Amino acid sequence: MNETLVTVVGNVATTPVYRELPSGPVARFRLAVTARYYDGAKSTWTDGHTNFFTVWAWRALGTNVQGSVSVGEPVIVQGRLKVRDEERGGQHWTSADIEAVAIGHDLTRGTAAFRRVGRGNPTLTEPAQGQAQGQASGQGQDVSGLWEKKPEPVG
Repeated sequence: MNETLVTVVGNVATTPVYRELPSGPVARFRLAVTARYYDGAKSTWTDGHTNFFTVWAWRALGTNVQGSVSVGEPVIVQGRLKVRDEERGGQHWTSADIEAVAIGHDLTRGTAAFRRVGRGNPTLTEPAQGQAQGQASGQGQDVSGLWEKKPEPVG
């Protein structure tokens, strides 16, 4: 199966929301990605259009997002792009979701301190030598209807 894999760099736009579901833990947040370009006529950097994505992080990644990511922080997200179109109440809605495989802070804009998570223990711990962290994606999960807030209508 062909999938659209993307890597986006942006800022966390909403507080991550964490839920324990029957299929496992999940966290979601909105990511703002603004293009910047150099305007030679003005000799200055200018903000371009801002795209918003809903980022879904499943299982261990979702648990770690809950304890690591806050509004305004610069992050890099890699995952599968899912564009959804639907009709609700006579309105057309389009949303762009990213089912994350990896999320990390953008270290070109600041520093971060990594703390390894112990197996079977969802709380953050101090780094331990030789400890491995397992991570799985929520591939194929239907996330529509999990939260009340829906994407903005197009048009």
